This record gives sequence, structure tokens and C-alpha cells, in this order.
Amino acid sequence: KTNFFSKKTEEGKCNILKDFLDLAPHWMIMLVILLIHQLIVWLVPAPGCPAGYRGPGGLHDWSPERNFSDCIGGITGYIDKQFFGVAHIYGNPTAKTVYSASAFDPEGILGSLTTIFQVWLGYQAGYTLQVYSDSKPKVVGHWLIWSIITGGIGCLLCGGSQNGGWVPLNKNLWSLSFVMVTSCFAFILLTLLYVVIDMKNWWKGQPFFYAGMNSILLYCGHSVGYNLFPWHFIAGEMRTHAQLLPESLWGMTLWIFIAFVLYKKKVFVTV
Repeated sequence: KTNFFSKKTEEGKCNILKDFLDLAPHWMIMLVILLIHQLIVWLVPAPGCPAGYRGPGGLHDWSPERNFSDCIGGITGYIDKQFFGVAHIYGNPTAKTVYSASAFDPEGILGSLTTIFQVWLGYQAGYTLQVYSDSKPKVVGHWLIWSIITGGIGCLLCGGSQNGGWVPLNKNLWSLSFVMVTSCFAFILLTLLYVVIDMKNWWKGQPFFYAGMNSILLYCGHSVGYNLFPWHFIAGEMRTHAQLLPESLWGMTLWIFIAFVLYKKKVFVTV
């Protein structure tokens, strides 16, 4: 089946936008989902919290006259608490240690709406690859355009800052700015890998595709051993990115080596 927009591209008009126009009806649905999310986040207040509150609650911005201690995530956190119950959502959010905040699930119901939109952007990237499979430069051009669009929107929303702007970057809330900025980097990285691997044949993806051949095993192994030696070690207080990065890189290196050994032995675990 074709829609009005795809018929126009078949007639030779706007062929350069075929990958987008073919999915125009689906884009409308995705934008409606995004609009619903934004309207709820900005206009619907959680009990005892102001409309649009997206802070960590707890001791953040606390005063005798103003107490948002149970407002973590605003309406996003409230919906999860009402739907799942406090006992069934994540009890140790990042805001807990800093602000003594209550439970909050970064993968809750409302945050899933922006996650759906980000997945949709990934689908758009894949469809672009399918539509222009006979023209790799077109694929690269479209992905770069998407990186500019998403990056520009993200920069506008967060004001080009890490913690400021109208919509600050927030992974726990999966904020719209976070979706746009991370999608921008994803499009850029995808483009770079496509050029290096598929267009120029300079690299075949080693050693990372070894991990991909046993992704389930590595995921389960990491879930069990992430806090055990030799993957985990303590050097200093381990409270900064600079202290945590070497440990993370070391753990990743060990798992890639394990994946390489399994690949050579032709051992693959699937579900």
C-alpha cells in the first residue's frame, strides 16, 4: 500500500525526500506521541508539586516555605508510583545519594514515550539505508542532515549547556533534549562507521563484532560480575567520571577478550 506522499515520490517528485515522505503518516503518529508527552510533563502537576517540575525532589531547592521532597521527576515519577507502587520501581536513583530523594524509575511509563520516539529515529535511519541502497553518498547525506536537525533542536532546548536551558539534558527523565542530542551523536557515529566500513572498506568492525556474536552471554556475565574482581576494582573514592572511566574501559576490554576467545572456539550462546 502507498500513501499520498509516497505516490508523489513514485511520480518522480521530491525523490530526494522519499525516505521521509514514505513514512509521513507514521511521523504524524510519532509527533502526536511526543506532543502528548510534552503536554503531560509541562501542564499536569503531581499532587503537592508545581506543574512542569522535573527536579530530583528530596532536599533539592528545599526551604521551610517550599518543600518538594516527594516530587522527584514531577508528574513522571508520580505516574509510576501510582501505577506500579513504590515497592515495584527502582529504589536507588542517582538523586537519592545527593538529595535524599525517594524512589524513581528511569525506565517508567511516561519516559517510555520519548524512548519510543528515539527508536523511531533509528527506524528512520534504517529506512533511509533501504531506500537509497543503490547510492551510498545519499545515505551519508541524509544521515548527516538528520544529525544537524536533531543536534540543532537539542542545542536549542538545552541552551548548549550540560545542565541548563529550557529542557536540560536528563537521562533519568529521558528528556526531549537528551533524545535529540544523543540521536545527533548516534547519526554522526553511524555515518562515520558506514563510511569507514561499508564505503571505504578500511575496517571490518573488529574487535567489537566479537562482542556482538555473543551479546547475550556478555550481558548476563556483566550483570553477574560487574561488581567482582577482575572486572571491578577500587582506586580512590570512585566518585568522579575520571576515576570510573578506567574501570569501565578495563571491564569492557576483558569482556571483548572473552568474546574473542569464544569466537575463535566457535562458541556462541543464543536465546
